[in-house]
Amino acid sequence: MAKKSPAAAAKRERSEDAPVAQHEALVRRHLAFGWWALALFTTFGLVLEAGHGLKLGWYLDLGNATRRLSFTLGHAHGTLLGFANIAFALSLEHARLTPVAAARASLALRAATIMMPLGFILGGVAFYAGDPGFAIALVPPGALLLVVAVVIIARGFQKR
Repeated sequence: MAKKSPAAAAKRERSEDAPVAQHEALVRRHLAFGWWALALFTTFGLVLEAGHGLKLGWYLDLGNATRRLSFTLGHAHGTLLGFANIAFALSLEHARLTPVAAARASLALRAATIMMPLGFILGGVAFYAGDPGFAIALVPPGALLLVVAVVIIARGFQKR
């Protein structure tokens, strides 16, 4: 019986550790991304509260209701999606996702976390006759990506 070389054993060990390292990297990426999203969007929410407290006209005047709604929606969606990233990271260990499915869900969730709040916030910066600005066009594809991510993740919890 031939003895296996130490180099072959090390190579096999590295190839077995690769999925674990990728999994851990994905968990860390979403934990960091989620916490940074929470930091950003809760800070934005505090700025909005300051706008209320200081009675800023550019935010509170009746003619700026579209801005106020868009900013509030951006803050709320960003905060919620920050929590969704953290939940994804914490539940990834329990989901039966292939590495490809996990990568797709990860990309879709991170893109949705950027596109939806950004679409609302930028749509409220410049608005026209009560309609949000053109950046609101980022929201529907972001919402679609969110649905894709959630469906992929949910499928990882189905009985096989």
